[in-house]
Amino acid sequence: MSDEAVISQCPCCAGALSEPFYRVGPVPVHSCLMLPTAAEAKAFSMGKVALAICADCGFVTNVCFDPKWSSYSPEYEDQQSFSPTFNAFASDLADRLVKDYNLEKKAVVEIGCSKGDFLALMCETGNMTGIGIDPSAVPGRVAPPRRGSMRLISEYYGPQHLVFEADLLCNRHTLEHIQPVYDFLKMSREHAERNLGCVLCIEVPDYTRVWRDAAFEDVYYEHCTYFTPGSLASAVRRAGFSVINVERDYGDQYLVLEANLDPAADRRFDIEESPSSVHEAVESFQRRVDFLKQTWRDTIAGVRASNGKVAVWGSGSKCVSFVRTIGLDDAIDAIVDINPHRHGKFAPGLDIAISSPDDLAELKPDLLIVMNPIYLEEITATCRTMGLRAEIVALGDPELGQAA
Repeated sequence: MSDEAVISQCPCCAGALSEPFYRVGPVPVHSCLMLPTAAEAKAFSMGKVALAICADCGFVTNVCFDPKWSSYSPEYEDQQSFSPTFNAFASDLADRLVKDYNLEKKAVVEIGCSKGDFLALMCETGNMTGIGIDPSAVPGRVAPPRRGSMRLISEYYGPQHLVFEADLLCNRHTLEHIQPVYDFLKMSREHAERNLGCVLCIEVPDYTRVWRDAAFEDVYYEHCTYFTPGSLASAVRRAGFSVINVERDYGDQYLVLEANLDPAADRRFDIEESPSSVHEAVESFQRRVDFLKQTWRDTIAGVRASNGKVAVWGSGSKCVSFVRTIGLDDAIDAIVDINPHRHGKFAPGLDIAISSPDDLAELKPDLLIVMNPIYLEEITATCRTMGLRAEIVALGDPELGQAA
């Protein structure tokens, strides 16, 4: 293990970690903390990413991650509920959870609830009582549910919260920010043990696609842990839960897992891959990323060479990772986002003010790069309504070429 490493043992199973298979840096230690000025954005603290894999369970982590940078606050802006595409997915998930686990008029605790969008949706869908725990929560940002009730607590989840009643214990896009995975899941198990029949629901990015497609934009500092179906299910079982469902969703970008404490309920699922298959997937990741980075540099340089303009749609973590990794900050003319709470602010490491999609009408970009392909249809429709003639390309577009 390199001298840069902070850890050498797997946070899930205490197995030995490999030498890093992918390195990138310096990168901002946060991607979604909004900053008021370009100077503050460019001076933002930087760290290194060095991804290593556990031989025993296939779990991947950043061995250079330092938890001192895990500072979440109301300025951490990751709200996604301004997109109809995302809202449809969240609504379907809430409906399914309420129906599958008979949650009508019951209690939900969401760990890492962000601004409370999904918690409000769960409470309204199931007429539930909800508590959301997240240091970035902003009480009042999200309208209260029309049925049920919810309360937001602007704190980190800890032992003091285990007293809250929970028929559903939920964490969505939280576990990938936590390096001591086993410790966190063990505390969740203690919470579930106090609530007979409690169901645990975890949603995280699925890195099967990332390793396969060399999707380097999905690697960034605050994501210190990287799951595939097998490694996630293994971690949950090791903490004492039984896995009752694990599936891919949202264009195969997300993993959704449900578990409980009934030993007889545990199932194995076809999508749970072996650790050896993850090893094979990451073996050539660095080489394939290098190929893809150069492809993007050439594409953007070609537009600029003919005096064309380049814009990026999406200002979150994928944007920060993409722009910083390809190293062409000066070649991007605009970064737009539908989240109004980002407008006029700056993402860490970037000195381009985030603007509204409406501003594209004046810019008239020649190339518009969409950070998440699942929004391509939604964004293309908006752009055509605005009369824009830009070439619209999403990250992951096979026409831009993949490393062999």
